[in-house]
Amino acid sequence: MNINNIYIFLIYAIILFVMDKKSLSISTQNKLILLGLVVSTVLIVGLAVFAITNIQEKISEVYRGFGEILTKTLAIESVEITKDVQEFDRFSTLQNHSRSIINSNNEIAFIEFRDNQNNVIYSTKNDYPQRAQKAQITSFAQMISDIDGLKTSIGKVTVGLSGGASKDISHATRNSMLVVFTVAWLVFTLVILINTILITRELSILHHGVKKISTGDFGYTLDDKNTSGEIKDLIRAFNDMSQRLHQYEEQNIDELTLERNKFEAVLMSIVNGVVVCDNFDNVVLVNNAAKKMLEVEDEQILNTKIQMYCDTDGELCFKEKIEQFKDTPLDIMENKPIEFNIEVDGRVIKSVISPMFSNNQDYVGYVIVLIDVTKEVEIDKMKSNFISNVSHELRTPVTVLRTYIDTLYNHSDDFDEKTNKEFFEVINKEAARLQKMVNDILDFSRLEAGNVKVVKELTNIVPLIEGELKSMQVLAEEKNITFSLIKEPDLPEIPINADSIERALNNLISNAIKYSPENGRIKVRAEIARDPNYIEVSVEDQGCGIPEEHQKKIFERFYRVENDTHTVKGTGLGLHLVKITIEKHHRGQVFVKSKPGEGSTFGFRLPINPVEDSENEENNQDA
Repeated sequence: MNINNIYIFLIYAIILFVMDKKSLSISTQNKLILLGLVVSTVLIVGLAVFAITNIQEKISEVYRGFGEILTKTLAIESVEITKDVQEFDRFSTLQNHSRSIINSNNEIAFIEFRDNQNNVIYSTKNDYPQRAQKAQITSFAQMISDIDGLKTSIGKVTVGLSGGASKDISHATRNSMLVVFTVAWLVFTLVILINTILITRELSILHHGVKKISTGDFGYTLDDKNTSGEIKDLIRAFNDMSQRLHQYEEQNIDELTLERNKFEAVLMSIVNGVVVCDNFDNVVLVNNAAKKMLEVEDEQILNTKIQMYCDTDGELCFKEKIEQFKDTPLDIMENKPIEFNIEVDGRVIKSVISPMFSNNQDYVGYVIVLIDVTKEVEIDKMKSNFISNVSHELRTPVTVLRTYIDTLYNHSDDFDEKTNKEFFEVINKEAARLQKMVNDILDFSRLEAGNVKVVKELTNIVPLIEGELKSMQVLAEEKNITFSLIKEPDLPEIPINADSIERALNNLISNAIKYSPENGRIKVRAEIARDPNYIEVSVEDQGCGIPEEHQKKIFERFYRVENDTHTVKGTGLGLHLVKITIEKHHRGQVFVKSKPGEGSTFGFRLPINPVEDSENEENNQDA
């Protein structure tokens, strides 16, 4: 990069800075400083270019003069060394002399001798062809013979110079000038920057004093020893103003500040959020509780329009209600404030808008009281979900009981004693299951806690699966669904709580029946998992399938997939209970495999030899 490019880049950078949109906000003084810096840079660049150009021209001129002198000298020498030489020795004499000169001076690219007929007598181009190609400057001189006072031209000499020395001198000169002018530019810029910093420092002192006054530090004075001119006068005026404010403060501000501090202290100590707005909807006061609820700082909400506040969904949550408040007579608003809920970061906040009056009953604005009702809303939701969960969990055993009892009531005479006994066994088993299920549902929150205790015994899981399939047979027959059980022989017994596993199986099989089409088939497998330390149980249906984005959430509490294909009613509690039973109480794993339109496979893996620490073992022991 040459000097022109360097200075052009500097000028361009400064101009961009001055013309930048953000820099348009700087003071006039700083703009003048930057303008002076640009002008000085342009002048320095012009001087540098002018000086370097002239120096390089002088160097080129001197170098060409050197070539002419060298050529004339060589012409004279050639005449002298060949005047007494025979014609046939003339070539070798010129050749030896030329070679000695070529070898002793790298600047000479070639030497060529011609006679009066312009015929080449000798040329070094034949001996040094590559060197001859480097010739940049050529000069020639006549070879003059002086015989008896008569000067006669016997030929001419042409010398080619490579120009290397000229280039080296030009480069050195240009680099030196570049350093000189760059240093000059940097010194000038440094002087301007130092001057600017000094001025800025003086202004920063004044700015610091203004901030002190704005925070209530009346009487604060500034030191004007190291300032000068107009800044010193300004600081003195500031000190005088500060003293006057201090005197005024001593007389009146104490009482005003005390009253305001009392009001703010009371307001800030209120647990509920309070936002005070004037008659123009500007927020003039907000307490800490409101800032926390709305997730804002003072600078984000004070002196702004409350209607512009957005909730979690980006909606202007106050705008519509404030418009309604303004459209309603004040006497109505005073007796019946507007109440509504907003949502911020998952929290539900109840908002109450009430008008605000002065001592003279003049309307001066309104107050918005914010109350965090998230827990109350969650409790209400849990109550509603609990009722739905109870109905969901009780539906299957009640249906089985009703079906078996209805069958016995109407057709008991058609059955033999063995069949009636089997029916009574199922009814007795489902009644016991119903009783335990009611207890489990009522203690649902307790089951999710960390101190749940369950007893485990070594059990063969296959009979549990067969028993659940048998109890679900009635429900399956209503949709003409068939079961198939694929069990790996000699499955080992594993430590499990049989009731919990039966409940998990019941949930998976009943779900498979719900979502299977008429005349469908449900496959149940019990086998050693790919990891031989686990037994895997899976229930495969031919239902509508579950999209991939829902599969990770399907085991969450109350989560349901609602779309055009999933129209079966439910609460989403069953799969969550399966997850709690398998993963929390049995250290196992639940899984789902599904594709829309191809059915679903739900299942779980139970460890054959679970390893549990002492705390877990204690939690897994029944009282």
